Amino acid sequence: MKVVIAIDSFKGSLSSLQAGKAAASGIRRAFPDANIQVCPLADGGEGTVDALTEGLGGRLRQIRVTGPLGDPVECQYGIIQESQTAILEMSKAAGLPLVPYEKRDPLITTTYGVGEMIADAIGQGCRRFLVGIGGSATNDGGLGMLQALGFKMLDAEGNDVPPGAQGLEKLTVIDVSGKMPQLEECTFRIACDVQNPLCGSAGSSVVFGPQKGADAATVAQMDRWMERYSRLVMSVSDQADPSYPGCGAAGGLGFAFLSFTNASLESGVKIVLEETNLEQHLKEADIVVTGEGRLDGQTIMGKGPIGTAQMAKKYGLPVIAFAGCLGEEASICNDYGIDAFFPILRTSSSEENAMEELVAFRNLENTAEQAFRLIRAVRGL
Repeated sequence: MKVVIAIDSFKGSLSSLQAGKAAASGIRRAFPDANIQVCPLADGGEGTVDALTEGLGGRLRQIRVTGPLGDPVECQYGIIQESQTAILEMSKAAGLPLVPYEKRDPLITTTYGVGEMIADAIGQGCRRFLVGIGGSATNDGGLGMLQALGFKMLDAEGNDVPPGAQGLEKLTVIDVSGKMPQLEECTFRIACDVQNPLCGSAGSSVVFGPQKGADAATVAQMDRWMERYSRLVMSVSDQADPSYPGCGAAGGLGFAFLSFTNASLESGVKIVLEETNLEQHLKEADIVVTGEGRLDGQTIMGKGPIGTAQMAKKYGLPVIAFAGCLGEEASICNDYGIDAFFPILRTSSSEENAMEELVAFRNLENTAEQAFRLIRAVRGL
């Protein structure tokens, strides 16, 4: 029996590959001779760097960059040396969790640290970039990132504009002459699962500004500034299209990538599944195992387990899923390619205990064993 396992992380408990190894261990108790392939899984959000870096045999690099409030923060990104690939999450440098609730203010939060991460990776020889841009604390249109990469963003007096959305108000000149020349050699696959344009009622400021600390008046200001910014960018970049779906992601960071780099905005799951070559493994599989920490109605909205299941169904493969817990509407997953799912919690337990790494590993291992013992019995093996 050939089993392909691609399980997303059980956040706070198991990484993607740890979860995969737990399931594999349980399956081997039922089928000692099973041919098992464990693949990393993520959806482009939190955990993608760890999953892909470990799964593709890369290394993590830790650096200090400028955080969203201008203070230094420590962050990690992954490097796959063989393919000159860097794997980044913008939230590591400019994410909302890095900003205390009382200090959330998109007028000042910056993406400068994201540009510093990219520049560092270029210095390490990377020319391919996989970048997750979810969870941002910013609404600066990627201004800070571009500044860190050598673009000059100047006010009417020729001075650098201040960080954050307030910089967009003062921006008069965009000078691309000083950008890092290596950017011409780089490609960027941007994991972006929102379809918002840059400006307007569905744009970055209106839709996402309030969760980043903006009140109604500030939202209206930022949207006006962003629209003006888009016109400036279009005057210096033929690639700029503020109406393109996803340009409003991460406070306009998607727009900056599309306008000034060789970038594509794609589904996070699509990127991960392609980079891990999952489909090639599925072609020879007999059954597919997937899952995540919480399986619920949100799982069908671009999450890794559904992406895996739908790819498996191209080859008519049965798919089972394991989850740390089940939420409301989990059964809808049965309509999207997951044939059966199983929660792994075996006894009454506190959340803290259930999320301990060893406990979660054993629960997943034991549940996988029993599920596959059932498969063995049904098949009369």
